[in-house]
Amino acid sequence: MSSTRNPARTSPHGPGAPLSDPFDVSGATSEGVAWLASAEAYPRSALALWEERPGAPVVLPCGSTFDVVNAPAIFGRLMLDRLWDEGPGSGPVAAYRGRMLLFAAPGTAQRLPSLLHWEEWGSQSGGQGGAPSGNGRGGGIPPLLCHGTGDAVTVPAPAAGHSAGPAPRPESRWLVAPDTRQPWLPGPEILVWAAVRAARAAASAAVRISIFPRRDQDAKVYDVSRRR
Repeated sequence: MSSTRNPARTSPHGPGAPLSDPFDVSGATSEGVAWLASAEAYPRSALALWEERPGAPVVLPCGSTFDVVNAPAIFGRLMLDRLWDEGPGSGPVAAYRGRMLLFAAPGTAQRLPSLLHWEEWGSQSGGQGGAPSGNGRGGGIPPLLCHGTGDAVTVPAPAAGHSAGPAPRPESRWLVAPDTRQPWLPGPEILVWAAVRAARAAASAAVRISIFPRRDQDAKVYDVSRRR
């Protein structure tokens, strides 16, 4: 999964991407990198820096070009699966230090916690960047960190530089890399939809596991033959 789902997307290996594209190794095309750079106050300076150090993670401001919803890795993966299997797809998505970064439309960071609270799937912790606590109706949505205006996030390097042989999984990598100057970005309503379905999927999996506990679990055993 290396490209965003949107009507105007360009394949990293299609006619719109030159064969010499230096960022193509990670799925982030030159157009995608230009989109990332547009979040900076001086995009040309950012592009020049990335040409010199294409393998270094970068810190980008949120709020104008994109917001970021920061989820625990497992729950974020469930959200991503729901978006692609049942929904409209996703915008760029990165994994960074055990967290999942879902790029979203500007304004999402301010509205998402309120929508989850209104849907009774969590309670607001207060303020922009706040996260629902998961104490509401479902109790299955973990804290989601919402990064918007005034925040910044560290994202993976535009080019990862893969080696020929097998290598350990990096702590930061693109799962859905930016590949166009105008990627489609989900808004808060779509992310609420994905989070609710991810929570239900996690709850369903937990029920299946609890029905068939491990034999070595320390559980009380009832002698049903002694029923009256």
